[in-house]
Amino acid sequence: MDINLVDPDVYARDGIPHDRFRHLRATSPVYLHEGDAERGWPAFWAVTKHADVVHVSRRSDLFSSSRRLALFNEMPNDQREIQRMMMLNQDPPEHTRRRSLVNRGFTPRMIGLLEQHIREVCHELVDEAKGRSSVDFVRDIAAPLPLYVICELLGAPVEDRDKIFTWSNQMIGAEDPDYAADPSEGQRAAAEVYAYANELAAERRERPRDDIATKLLMPDATGETLDEHEFDLFVLLLVVAGNETTRNAASGGMLAFFDHPAQWRRLLGEPALAGTAADEIVRWVSPVNLFRRTATADTVIGGQKVGENDKVVVFYSSANRDEDVFADPDTFDIGRTPNPHIGFGGGGAHFCLGNHLAKLELRVLFEVLAERLPKLAQAGPARRLRSNFINGIKSLPVALT
Repeated sequence: MDINLVDPDVYARDGIPHDRFRHLRATSPVYLHEGDAERGWPAFWAVTKHADVVHVSRRSDLFSSSRRLALFNEMPNDQREIQRMMMLNQDPPEHTRRRSLVNRGFTPRMIGLLEQHIREVCHELVDEAKGRSSVDFVRDIAAPLPLYVICELLGAPVEDRDKIFTWSNQMIGAEDPDYAADPSEGQRAAAEVYAYANELAAERRERPRDDIATKLLMPDATGETLDEHEFDLFVLLLVVAGNETTRNAASGGMLAFFDHPAQWRRLLGEPALAGTAADEIVRWVSPVNLFRRTATADTVIGGQKVGENDKVVVFYSSANRDEDVFADPDTFDIGRTPNPHIGFGGGGAHFCLGNHLAKLELRVLFEVLAERLPKLAQAGPARRLRSNFINGIKSLPVALT
């Protein structure tokens, strides 16, 4: 079998290559994947089993996010230095300090306070969709929801959601011609988000509000606070992580219901299943396909020797279909319990900060859709994002029959 797990054209055409992952889990779960000299990619270890992904995720001492960053593509030294200021590309103890400051705004209690607002937004989006002659589930429902929530968290004007949407697309869709003509557009978008966050911080220091931006700029119990650059980089991370994952989980979840109509009927009959459905959607879709780590010493993963400085890539989409962990892993089951998926990461330092928020958004969205649009139907093919990083859907036509 031809094994290429990172060709963005494969993802744009077919989505996650589950057949290749299934083959590797059975034959070579820690697989030495060929590099690509033209793209500047060295060979790397593809980690495909649930237990091995969890092991790599929880051992930041052995598998660094900082040494050569957490994203798949290689970067020049000068760019790496800048990127290391972002939590995503840090290791403990730097990461621990930053996360403890940011975590103040993402406790389950704080997120729970947003439920009513999220429900109102979902109803508003359905109302707006019903007034349109044609509806794209991504553009009209899945994308606006997390954008409204991000604006609420930051205390930003709701009118800013369109430019946040554009910035996020340009940063994540750097390899998709629909979103960025060339990679420099992603860099420009990041610079614009940085400037936007800078202005927001200056305004909050001048006029504090009851929002997460103000909380993060105020000293904590020990007097620690995010400095200007740390706050700007947090907003940059929130614009991508808080937007793309929820948007694509919602879109991929709706597509899963279209492909498995019996599960949609099950949700209509038992709306209380929306909670477990949210977790199953994250497992099934795995909106973040991969992250990269770098071995800090000679070590072993799943019995395979790995050398210091080797490139190690963990594939959450494969781990979430691991036959040793999930019964009938290729079955979409909205009542699945237990569901030890790692769609929010495999634990450890980089476990998704916004997992409670993402699950809340998904639960409420599908509760509202089941209540308001029980006869929602697919009206055209889904168009997928050209990316090996985000398992994304760019458009999904639907009929509000």
